[in-house]
Amino acid sequence: MVAVGDDVSVATARQVALAAQGFGTARPRRADARAIRKAIGWAGVLQLDSVNVVCRSHYLPAFARVGNYPRATLDRMSWSEDRELFEYFWGHKAALLPLNVFPLMRWRMRAVERQVWDQELSPDLAVPWSVVVGMRRLSAEQPGYVDDVLRMVTEHGPLTAGEASPDGVRRKRTDPDPDPGTGKMWNWQDAKIAIEYLFCTGRVSIAGRRHFERVYDLTERVLPAEVLDRPAPAADEARRELVRIAARGLGIATLKELCGGSGQAHFPLPAATGREVIRELVDAGELVPVRVEGVKQQAYSWHEAEDRPIRGQGLLSPFDPLIWNRDRTHHLFDFFYRISIYTPAPQRVHGYYVLPFLLDDQLVARVDLKADRQSSTLVVPTLTAEPNAPEFVEQLAAELHLMADWLGLDHIAVPAAGRLAAQLTDRMRVTSTPARRVTAEARK
Repeated sequence: MVAVGDDVSVATARQVALAAQGFGTARPRRADARAIRKAIGWAGVLQLDSVNVVCRSHYLPAFARVGNYPRATLDRMSWSEDRELFEYFWGHKAALLPLNVFPLMRWRMRAVERQVWDQELSPDLAVPWSVVVGMRRLSAEQPGYVDDVLRMVTEHGPLTAGEASPDGVRRKRTDPDPDPGTGKMWNWQDAKIAIEYLFCTGRVSIAGRRHFERVYDLTERVLPAEVLDRPAPAADEARRELVRIAARGLGIATLKELCGGSGQAHFPLPAATGREVIRELVDAGELVPVRVEGVKQQAYSWHEAEDRPIRGQGLLSPFDPLIWNRDRTHHLFDFFYRISIYTPAPQRVHGYYVLPFLLDDQLVARVDLKADRQSSTLVVPTLTAEPNAPEFVEQLAAELHLMADWLGLDHIAVPAAGRLAAQLTDRMRVTSTPARRVTAEARK
């Protein structure tokens, strides 16, 4: 437990952060739905991302925390009639959230519906910028268009965005010009803008995924009635509860990390609102002001946060809540990390889809991974140890075996060059079993 005004070492802050995220807790022998719920509770948010090099990113945080669990169970929890999660935007990023968070988002949904981008909400905190720009144009040029799209969903849903076009016409990216400020990547079709706006207002929800493309339907046909019937708390109480969730999940953090507009907080808030919420939670004794070694900004510890030794290991998604705030990751772990999927190949240093490897309370290596489904092989193209890292080859070999089993892959290949890759190869050969035909090959 951390006291008010304490000076907290980086090592202590790191242990608090890891414990809050569920690391250091023994993995269950059988990772069932109950274990998955615990992992989601620790993570707080499962960020969605379309990259499928290893597997979809939202599966990885639970694997890092509880081990080999059935992904079909998480699918059922996310997109079936028995769902326990729902899709929404946390900041401008898509995420899976527990159903009990839905009423806490009602204030944001109402603000989006009124399109008060510059008053109650900052655009980068609430919705994709393409929705803001697109709705400004659609509201002026086609004031009835959103209602037409809603009618399509009502009469014919569930639908993809392309299927929701009222006239069946898709505005080309060059007709006549891209929306200013969105760029070609986010220059969405009119139907996509309209249906994403309806999604942000809560009038439609994500019924499922078709080849990972969103399928939309009316919210009352997607979410359980008992969730929709819950009274929405007032905006100020909803915001306090969202920051509480973030504080429990982070353990110890600055205001910006708790609710700042960087897009890397759990539930970003406008700056003045965030400061007020933090002050209220400090006055209530729920947040404890502390100073973290090497961090200039005031930090806050959750009043029930644990400080305990961390034992265990895990391969972390680039979008894992433990490390998605890159500045915080640098402060806590002395680990400068940037995802490389958007970096041109000649400029990549550590690989394409690099997962940091956590051993106890340190990030000890960068493991470039790829699931080659055609050959049923988990591939390690690049492997890089951190400076002064302790020995980790045995633990990494065990984690790769576990991941291959989880993904249903028959082989492990380590084509990475260098002494470390050769050591990993040797270890993989020792631990391979006839029942699980895992091979390990390294390039000298």
